[in-house]
This record gives sequence, C-alpha cells and structure tokens, in this order.
Amino acid sequence: MLPINHIHHIAIICSNYEVSKKFYTEILGFEILQEVYREHRDSYKLDLKVNGLYQIELFSFPNPPARPSHPEAAGLRHIAFETDDVKLVHQLITQKGVECEPVRIDETTGKEFFFFADPDRLPIEFYEK
Repeated sequence: MLPINHIHHIAIICSNYEVSKKFYTEILGFEILQEVYREHRDSYKLDLKVNGLYQIELFSFPNPPARPSHPEAAGLRHIAFETDDVKLVHQLITQKGVECEPVRIDETTGKEFFFFADPDRLPIEFYEK
C-alpha cells in the first residue's frame, strides 16, 4: 500500500466561471480560500474549502469541451458528499432552485442518497452517514 494520507483536492473545470463560482459558494456553501486569475492561461483558479477537510479547485479555461455525463461515460463518475441528514440537504438545495433527483435508498447499505448536477452537468451526490 502506498503511504497515502487522504484525498488532497478535487479539480473541476467549468464552462462559465461566474455561474459555477456562485453555485459552489452560494448553493453548496463552500468557503473561498483563494482566487487567482492566471493571465497567461486566461484562466481562473478558485480554491474552495469543504468542511475543513478537503479542497475543490475550480478552474476556468477558454472553450473547454463538454463533459459527457449521460449515458454513463468512462472516467470519474461523480463527487459524493456525506451528510447526517439527506432529506434536509435535499430540501435546502431544492429551495435554492436546483433540480434534484428524488431521495433513494441504497439497496446494499440501506442508506439514503440523491443526485443533482452542477452547472456543467457534473453529477454530485449526497449520501447518508
């Protein structure tokens, strides 16, 4: 086994920086750690704090190709966040105007979960602790 401590960060490339920045900070409530404009790449890099444990790096680049999501595409499938109250999170996100799938029960674990998508259709899951 490699001496890995934990996941350091998750990097996401968005097609509309301002829309995605608003989504991740105002809808999901992630805290901005640092925002940098990299002129030589015409790119923003936004570091977001996720509950003090993890970090999401949100990047913008000119004209990124669309990410295939449906049907299931090869590669990273989705990001999942753990919560103590799936139904409450579902309600709060829905109230902010985000379309969410219904809460379901994982047939293997018996835990509640649901999916929704970020502005670029990246699948995001909330899963019961």
